[in-house]
Amino acid sequence: MRIRPETAADIDTIRALTEAAFAPMTFSDGDEQEVIDRLRADGDLTLSLVAEDAGAVAGHVAFSPVTLGVPGEWFALGPIAVWPERQGAGLGRHLIEAGLDALRARNAAGCVLTGNPALYGRFGFRNDLGLTHRTTPEWAVQGLAFGSVRPTGEIRFAAGFGEGV
Repeated sequence: MRIRPETAADIDTIRALTEAAFAPMTFSDGDEQEVIDRLRADGDLTLSLVAEDAGAVAGHVAFSPVTLGVPGEWFALGPIAVWPERQGAGLGRHLIEAGLDALRARNAAGCVLTGNPALYGRFGFRNDLGLTHRTTPEWAVQGLAFGSVRPTGEIRFAAGFGEGV
């Protein structure tokens, strides 16, 4: 398996993969693939990585800019998707680690997300930093600082998430 940036040839597969991965998720609005399309169209898909295995795309992760009330360049992690039959084999972990490493390499201040603390806490994300996002429960709003600036305040995601910046 290798992690690499998406290419134009991957776009249809990423769309189908994301739709399939989120279909059984009760928390999903079912539009995650459209979020990725909008981020890409708006120029806000800052980092889009695929996990390729035996020449086929097996997983995908997206990173896009967010606005916080603190200095630095901050990014959102997500959506992240792995084909249902491939979930649980570590592909998502490899995608997240590669993405976070790439953000560190570009001197980003850190990364934020909304999601399950049991999952994302393994990567250093914390939900006790004072981050908020609209009506999302505080326990699900998480951040990871790469330096000394602590992520706090209201997260404003890129317009592609359908809520504006």
